[in-house]
Amino acid sequence: MTTTTGTATGTGTGTGTATGTELGRYLRARRARVTPAEAGLPAGTGLRRTPGLRREELATLAGVSVDYYTRLERGRETNPSPAVIDALARALRLAGDSHDRLRDLAELASGRLTEPHPTADHTVRDSTLRTLEALAPLPAYVVSRHSYMLAANAPGKALMPGLWEWPAERRNVLRYLFLHPVGRVLYQPWEATVAKSVSHLRAIGGTDTDSPQLTNLVGELLLKSPDFARIWERYDVCERGGGTKTFEHPKVGPMTLTYEVMTLARTGGQRMVVYQAPQDTPDEKAMLNLTSPA
Repeated sequence: MTTTTGTATGTGTGTGTATGTELGRYLRARRARVTPAEAGLPAGTGLRRTPGLRREELATLAGVSVDYYTRLERGRETNPSPAVIDALARALRLAGDSHDRLRDLAELASGRLTEPHPTADHTVRDSTLRTLEALAPLPAYVVSRHSYMLAANAPGKALMPGLWEWPAERRNVLRYLFLHPVGRVLYQPWEATVAKSVSHLRAIGGTDTDSPQLTNLVGELLLKSPDFARIWERYDVCERGGGTKTFEHPKVGPMTLTYEVMTLARTGGQRMVVYQAPQDTPDEKAMLNLTSPA
């Protein structure tokens, strides 16, 4: 295979940056998750110290020099070309959101992405609050870019027992899922559900490396929750959309609800989440009982 130095678009300063380091962390995490067999390489002999691909293996698969790839992973090369990024994505078997995240991190590392990302805005518009109330009895709530709970209608509050007992500045969905005793058992299967939330936070975090709020949240969860640390280190990324969630709710019992996620314009990344169930089903009955007298 012919290799290139990968320097056609220039090189970085040699010192790396916060965003360049984030690109390197992403590459290391994803490299560790691809086995030689998955990449079409022979297993070889002897003990492998690396759980996934070695640097030289990935460099060969992507058609770049080992030295160039090593500098890229260590943050000393911060200007990879789009062709190099796409070749690395193919070698790492990245697709969809994972491939997009690699492109975003490369753009940030190179300085080509100059538009600032929106800062967190925790003010919910009056029109949005009225919409939440109009949606009842469907559970609905608004979260910030970093998944802080900002507002909810009555069924939306009842959907996550105990969250609203926390002070406003601690009402984060990820914190609830990993650190609140109800959040630890509310969703079934728990790990598959929370992994999606972590992968969304990873997608946001890759381009919000200078956010003190996000840094503090991730630092707290890494310190207090081994489960979060384990899932976080996988470095899965996924933008959240609609889907289904199965609850084991302490008041109404088991129910499976569909949900839609809608980004609110001009809010710095706020999202409205709305749940529903098919009409005249046990799931709908359980949902409607969320706000009934105990």
